[in-house]
Amino acid sequence: MKLAILGGGGVRMPAFVRAVLSTRADTFSQICLLEPNQLRRDTTGRLAVELAAALGHPGVVSVTADPAEALTGADFVFSALRVGGDAARVIDEQVALRRGLVGQETTGPGGFAMAMRTIPVVLSYCELLRELAPDVTLINFTNPAGLITQAIASHGGVRAVGVCDTPGGTIEHLCHFLGVERDQAQADYAGLNHLGWITSLRVDGAERIGEVLAGFEKLQESDNRYAAFDPEMIRRVGALPTEYVYYFYDPLRYVRGVAQAGSSRGEDVLALNDELLAGLASAFGQGGVRQAWTTYSRLLAVRRDTYMRTDMQGASGQDEARARRFAEPETSPAAAAVGGYEGLALRVIDGLTGVAPSECIVNVRSEGTVAGMAADDVVETSAAISPVGITPRPSPELPRSARALVLQVKEYERTAVDAAVSGDAQLAAVALAQHPLVPGITAARELVAEYRELHGPLLAYLT
Repeated sequence: MKLAILGGGGVRMPAFVRAVLSTRADTFSQICLLEPNQLRRDTTGRLAVELAAALGHPGVVSVTADPAEALTGADFVFSALRVGGDAARVIDEQVALRRGLVGQETTGPGGFAMAMRTIPVVLSYCELLRELAPDVTLINFTNPAGLITQAIASHGGVRAVGVCDTPGGTIEHLCHFLGVERDQAQADYAGLNHLGWITSLRVDGAERIGEVLAGFEKLQESDNRYAAFDPEMIRRVGALPTEYVYYFYDPLRYVRGVAQAGSSRGEDVLALNDELLAGLASAFGQGGVRQAWTTYSRLLAVRRDTYMRTDMQGASGQDEARARRFAEPETSPAAAAVGGYEGLALRVIDGLTGVAPSECIVNVRSEGTVAGMAADDVVETSAAISPVGITPRPSPELPRSARALVLQVKEYERTAVDAAVSGDAQLAAVALAQHPLVPGITAARELVAEYRELHGPLLAYLT
């Protein structure tokens, strides 16, 4: 099988390639990384190619700037784009933060701006796929994943599914908190990407969600992702949110936390990625693939260990300094495991190809399985995955407050997709005004105007 990766020079791609070739080398005969940026082709792209050779699979991995070369004959495509790069993410965040609004890459004004830059690019790749690989399955983890998957499902004309490891990771952490194995527990989950709740958690048939909610303070002590949530509010809702719901439940605390930290997550990531790319360029000049891998793994560990600290706790630079002290580089490119959203994407592939049919939480059309949603509304839900296809399971009922929030955000998403497809700047402002984190149409119009100005040609299509 051939796998093509849009955004193949992303910083996580060498680790993904290493993990796949270390643990399941027979899965793909070709992995083609599509990356338009020369620096990334020469650093992260080169590392992925040389890791493959070091693992005994020369020629399996390639990197190119030519979309036709990457996409022709692809069986599966991963979409991991960041249109405009890390610098654009900083703009997305800062435009919102200057107004006291949530500045974050997947939700609120920041997620909107990223989606508006990304949707036309993703749909142009879909057009190529219809011509060059008509039987392809596109697996999307480009953020905001739910909104981008909605655009592909509505206008892409290719089979698509969105993946995110947040729900599955949350369930695993809850099992650890309760001291049980994952296969002992059955969880019910419903919502949208980065706006979902676990409504039930049964262990050997016995319901435990009430116990988790009652002891939420203990969960906060054991799991950093819940540190900033208000326990009384969570108990009142009556379901356990995933970490990104925090931006909806306590936006003021988030904005104050970023101000206290002195930088947004996007600014931190921009600095870390610049350091990583520069370090790789230097390492290749000094010691080849082993030296490059050591440098890469150390800096990737720092990025992982500082994830959401600024957002959730108002952390300072001391957290990054601590992460740098304790992040242990891996000096050998040999052993690895596939996790995160890449691991979930591979489970989807295993299901569709019949290697291991399974049930996963993914982003797909609801097909009537969610009350109040249209059949073509993309939701995040459990689905059966097999060679027959991806079949969503009926979603559990959400508490009223959660359901109202989901319906409002879905209306925003659908309007945002319509605005991106039509290029209508006024409709884009209407879409953004529908988002719960935006205080109305005047603010939305001001935000859209500033994003258009600062992003220049990337949003010039909006008129």
